[in-house]
Amino acid sequence: MKLKENITVPHLPNVDNSAAERTQKAMQPLLAIAPMMDWTDRHCRFFHRQLTRRALLYTEMVVADAVIHGTRERLLGFDDAEHPVALQLGGSDPRKLAEAAVIGEAFGYDEINLNVGCPSDRVQSGTFGACLMKAPMLVADCVAAMKAAVKIPVTVKCRIGVDDQDPEPALDALADGVLASGADALWVHARKAWLEGLSPKENREIPPLDYPRVYRLKARKPNQFIGINGGIQSLDEVSSHLGHVDGAMLGRAAYHTPGILTGIDAAFYGEAQVAFEYAALMDAMAGYAARHIEKGGRLGHVTRHMVGLFHGLPGARRYRQILSTDANKPGAGPEVLETAFAAIDFTAEAEAA
Repeated sequence: MKLKENITVPHLPNVDNSAAERTQKAMQPLLAIAPMMDWTDRHCRFFHRQLTRRALLYTEMVVADAVIHGTRERLLGFDDAEHPVALQLGGSDPRKLAEAAVIGEAFGYDEINLNVGCPSDRVQSGTFGACLMKAPMLVADCVAAMKAAVKIPVTVKCRIGVDDQDPEPALDALADGVLASGADALWVHARKAWLEGLSPKENREIPPLDYPRVYRLKARKPNQFIGINGGIQSLDEVSSHLGHVDGAMLGRAAYHTPGILTGIDAAFYGEAQVAFEYAALMDAMAGYAARHIEKGGRLGHVTRHMVGLFHGLPGARRYRQILSTDANKPGAGPEVLETAFAAIDFTAEAEAA
């Protein structure tokens, strides 16, 4: 079925991508898409940016040593369309983190974020991620070193505690240290991380959510940016959280049902409420995929992030089948996207609106 040509979205004004303006926008009360390992790569971020012009996007965590010694374009390269976009770093050596932050700033990132929340075996063996909740002064030293090295915002993403820590003093100690060291924002995943006994997947689901703990932190820090993350499934939930904190971060909901992102700009940034133009989305993603394939990539690298887009619409099952099979065949090109989009009955959404 042809895409509905009368489903439109307003043209946004030309954006000044100067560092100062990007920094200002990045630190406004906002909605963000969480950094997620193996998910929020550059292709995912480009796709998400087509759905929301304003939400802050994050890279997957990149270890500071890799930034310093690795292939930087492969690790850090991104499309200019992704702004505002933050680079999340992993590490615990203040000197190395400062060096990696300088490299990230030179690449054009709008923010540097330090991971103090990932509970995987890999980060534990490297003494970074969630295990740093046990070393708040070291985290503060890392933040201070990065703040001294770059002009863009430096932020931290953490848990409310790990293992047998009491979340009240544990989170306060971490927050007090990093904010005193100049952190521009603290994003809190409102769960503990259990470094022993739970897998990374289980750590995203089993420890109970404790949103009031994050709200209490914000009440203690009324003049500093505190954002919340963990288990947020809808924009209505985002609105509820924003009554208590400065920002909310969508994770798996944004990835598995990315269609919810199309409502962000109107709901939280004052943009006009209009129907989304899926024809323009298809054109943008087909062009992006073509450029990626020309550089030696595969269509599936791009389309794997798009599978959940049309959840609930007639034709969504066929759309998913095409992207899960045809897009991964050798030689698959952007025309597969057109075939997949053609499977969707967009009139159902237009009538619902």
